Amino acid sequence: MRPTGGHPQYHQAVIKQGGVLAVVAAGGVLGALARYGLGVAFPGRAGGFPWATFAVNVSGCLLIGVLVVLITEVWAAHRLLRPFLGTGLLGGYTTFSTYVVDTTRLAGAGAAGTALAYLFGTMAAALLATYLGVIGTRAVTRRRLA
Repeated sequence: MRPTGGHPQYHQAVIKQGGVLAVVAAGGVLGALARYGLGVAFPGRAGGFPWATFAVNVSGCLLIGVLVVLITEVWAAHRLLRPFLGTGLLGGYTTFSTYVVDTTRLAGAGAAGTALAYLFGTMAAALLATYLGVIGTRAVTRRRLA
């Protein structure tokens, strides 16, 4: 048995992916701090619509739409840019778990209508934002490249 334990291929994979892990972690910290800051700056009221979380999730979806086009169709991006911005920054910025907790909290507080509006409104707005991010970025970049 090796003193460090584990399988040699595992250690090689960790060494090879170390840069990716580092940029995902760094991006995640920055994204989570941005989300937290917005939550503090725009606190919701008890039983009210969670506007800060809604705005974070929808804006994050818009930005992922922009990012996907830029990285896959426009830029010759460094291999660490996508994990830093996508998985790290935007993954830390957006929050599915808070969305679910907020929905459950609203329903539990007797605000079933608000809970349902938030549940379905967030999904619809997030999908639309992603779509708009993709088509908007394509339109802007095609005009600039033409």
